[in-house]
Amino acid sequence: MSDRDPQPVERQLPTEEARDLLALVRDIAQREIAPKAAEEEDAGRFPREVFTLLSESGLLGLPYDAEYGGGDQPYEVYLQVLEELAAARLTVGLGLSVHTLASYALATYGTKQQQVEHLPAMLGGGLLGAYCLSEPSSGSDAASLRTKAVRENGGEWVIDGTKAWITHGGIADFYTVMARTGEDGPRGITAFLVPGDAPGLTGATPEKKMGMKGSPTAQVHFDGVRVGDDRRIGEEGQGFFIALSALDSGRLGIAACAIGLAQAALDEAVAYATQRRQFGRPIADFQGLRFMIADMATQIEAGRALYLAAARLRDAGRPFAKQAAMAKLHCTDAAMKVTTDAVQILGGYGYTADFPAERYMREAKVLQIVEGTNQIQRMVIARHVAGPEAR
Repeated sequence: MSDRDPQPVERQLPTEEARDLLALVRDIAQREIAPKAAEEEDAGRFPREVFTLLSESGLLGLPYDAEYGGGDQPYEVYLQVLEELAAARLTVGLGLSVHTLASYALATYGTKQQQVEHLPAMLGGGLLGAYCLSEPSSGSDAASLRTKAVRENGGEWVIDGTKAWITHGGIADFYTVMARTGEDGPRGITAFLVPGDAPGLTGATPEKKMGMKGSPTAQVHFDGVRVGDDRRIGEEGQGFFIALSALDSGRLGIAACAIGLAQAALDEAVAYATQRRQFGRPIADFQGLRFMIADMATQIEAGRALYLAAARLRDAGRPFAKQAAMAKLHCTDAAMKVTTDAVQILGGYGYTADFPAERYMREAKVLQIVEGTNQIQRMVIARHVAGPEAR
């Protein structure tokens, strides 16, 4: 690994408070996260203590109301925090994005009483969340989910079924769960807040993945899990709308994480290319590599501008679903290209675990898949631009 320190990203931040916040995040990333990232990813170790530190530092609830323990930060700032954390270790950046996604339903659609009761612990009390929508037989076709919640006479809901591809599955303290409470299709789905220690809730053995080995991804089984009606979020049948609304914001989180990962790969490639000498000069002097580096940097800057433009629309209360899909699509495709080019610049060394480039490349792949594959993003964008498909 190179000993050359990367240049900090030049950011336009709206307030002095935001600048101080980003400085704190960079310090935590450089001191507590990056030095252990390679070793812990190789060992498949989840850094729970880092999330405890993030919670204690006020970073787990940044875009939510300070009244409930959040940070009252706009998405424009929150996403740049995600980018910094993902550049240090994707497991941490993506983990924070998933936690924010899991908190969204209650923070946005919960009753005042629910928010007062649960949000302070979720946003600043050290808890970690997971988001349960996908199932073994319903990924992109999320509205076909089969997990059921049946209401008994006493008012409790009984949840049965299996969720799949759940980040933090088996270790989360709370799960935002979409379950079928009515008719087939999207109108029969309701959202619930389920405690991680609820009887009947179990996590399966984590999946063996090509990257992000430190972030557990597992099936979560619900076998007669009982929750009171006070843990139903929103109205009956509103769950799918809540889920899609959450994903619009979550896609921006994935986009920011992708740019953070790509920036880390670019920094590594530049450090190597300026130090590695061939034919009596640094390989960064050769035009072929210089053009690759220029293209990598341009894709990153374009992606950053795209996700920030979408975030500013969101912060202004304007529609942003199309731009969120565009940001997720472009930024994750850019991350895949940039990390692949970083491996190429390092040559044989890029293919070894002695340098982080190969890990970045493996990690980038999953970002094109999670929270809506990039093929789904293209469908979303096309509907906004060209109208719905003819049936």
